[in-house]
Amino acid sequence: MRQPTSPLVTLSLLFTLIFAVALAASVLTKLWLASRQMRHVAAHRDTVPALFADRISLAAHHKAADYTIAKTRFGLLGLAMGTVTLLGWTLLGGLDLLNASLLDALGGGMWQQLALVACFALISGLIDLPASYYQTFVLEQRFGFNKMTLGLWLGDLLKGTVMGALVGLPILAVILWLMGSAGQWWWLWAWAFWVGFNLLLMVIYPAFIAPLFNKFQPLDDETLKARVQALMQRCGFAAKGLFVMDGSRRSAHANAYFTGFGASKRVVFFDTLLQKLSGDEVEAVLAHELGHFKHKHILKRMLGLFGLTLLGFALLGWLSQQGWFYTGLGVTPNLNIPGVPGSSPNDALALLLFMLAVPVFSSFVSPLMAHSSRKHEFEADAYAVQQTRAADLQSALLKLYEDNASTLTPDPVYVRYYYSHPPAVERIRHMQQLAHD
Repeated sequence: MRQPTSPLVTLSLLFTLIFAVALAASVLTKLWLASRQMRHVAAHRDTVPALFADRISLAAHHKAADYTIAKTRFGLLGLAMGTVTLLGWTLLGGLDLLNASLLDALGGGMWQQLALVACFALISGLIDLPASYYQTFVLEQRFGFNKMTLGLWLGDLLKGTVMGALVGLPILAVILWLMGSAGQWWWLWAWAFWVGFNLLLMVIYPAFIAPLFNKFQPLDDETLKARVQALMQRCGFAAKGLFVMDGSRRSAHANAYFTGFGASKRVVFFDTLLQKLSGDEVEAVLAHELGHFKHKHILKRMLGLFGLTLLGFALLGWLSQQGWFYTGLGVTPNLNIPGVPGSSPNDALALLLFMLAVPVFSSFVSPLMAHSSRKHEFEADAYAVQQTRAADLQSALLKLYEDNASTLTPDPVYVRYYYSHPPAVERIRHMQQLAHD
């Protein structure tokens, strides 16, 4: 006589199927988008768009196309490796084996949970190491962007690992303690702790963490400094200082950014940016960044992130109590009976499985976030045009696109799915329209 299937088994099999379908759909979508991008860029490789024909050489256009195609192909390899690794950790039993091994070695409790997350992070980092090396010393090197030595790369890796352990393990311990001790509303307390830590990090990062990886010198160009300060004063923006970062030690790519929070805000220019842009162009780029603050984009994104994180913690709080969540992803939950020898909480397992599964499902909402980001970029461009000359911002953008070998002819569908910044054609046409209005 056939035995009835238990609800747990049914739900577990259903969740496994949902996860597998979502993963397959995500991978196939990314493969399709990547193939579109490579075909579109290759098809337009030999013709500079008319809007840029007088400022971008065919050789530079060729380099941008080749770099874009090479990066996209490398991304496909990363997609394949990431998918295999994800399946290895979940449905093929990797995380279950690691958890069982650590339980045998350490028993249950906080130390076993911390060891589980630490070993997972270490193994994942080692798996990603060859790809990181290839990207830096082969791909970026081939196109003339890499400036790092092997010693500097290894030093960054070591410092990042040590910093991750010193900062990450105590935070993890607090969250795991809250998961096990704060009752059914633990996720709300954990979220509040996470928000507080991130706000603190925004304050201490510029002065204490960033200098561990780069050198920051005060901007010593008095003419440019006066122009930048005058612009910030017109825009009602106050910063603790203007700094130049030695970005050229690692890459030929150029950038500028704001960092910090409240009174600790800083303006940081890559030294490569100052080498390649004129004073007018630097001022226009800074005006664009100030536009993000004027429109409160940073605050909106931060609040949006905090809101999404609250939903994530609430979802984790519910899923961590569902047996099918573990078994559906290939993990046997721990026996969790307080005071019983050999039992152990499932908090670290739940946290790791959540981190593995969520990206599979959240990839389908990334176009919405990319659309919001592109909208913010248009608004920042409009603000910059009000504060500086549109021609200077356009000129700076083209120099940065050329310097970073960013393609001027991306696939439109790929753009809508991934791009956080509008393509150069759209940005410049938008600025030209603003000038006519």
